[in-house]
Amino acid sequence: MNEDVEPQSGYTSPPPGAPVKSLRFRLPDLPQVRQFAEDEARAVGMPEDAIGDFVIAVNEVATNAVTHGAGDARMRTWVLSGDLIVEVHDEGAWKPGPMPGAVGGMGLWVARLLSSDLTLRVGRGGSTVIMRFPGKA
Repeated sequence: MNEDVEPQSGYTSPPPGAPVKSLRFRLPDLPQVRQFAEDEARAVGMPEDAIGDFVIAVNEVATNAVTHGAGDARMRTWVLSGDLIVEVHDEGAWKPGPMPGAVGGMGLWVARLLSSDLTLRVGRGGSTVIMRFPGKA
């Protein structure tokens, strides 16, 4: 995982000309976030047995964004070399966690385990998590 102390808001960018899908969401919209993620996975031909883990990873990061961030967030997706890239950005301030003995706060850890790459960018402009998942098998 890469952690930058003062990155710019929404750091990463899709390649020029790549189609990008975007969804703004709040806490009550998490079911739509999961459906959006599932639809994107199917659209890139992600293997059926990988879609559930993909949706879990996206849901964990999206939930963190709207519960620990500023209340609303944005998700963008695009394809890069056949892989599905998911970016979740919120305007909140980064809070490290979980603390030893905690029963929660492991969403980012779960997402890191389920994605092939995860980058975290934090700074004054908010927090951005960029995850990469293999597309077609």
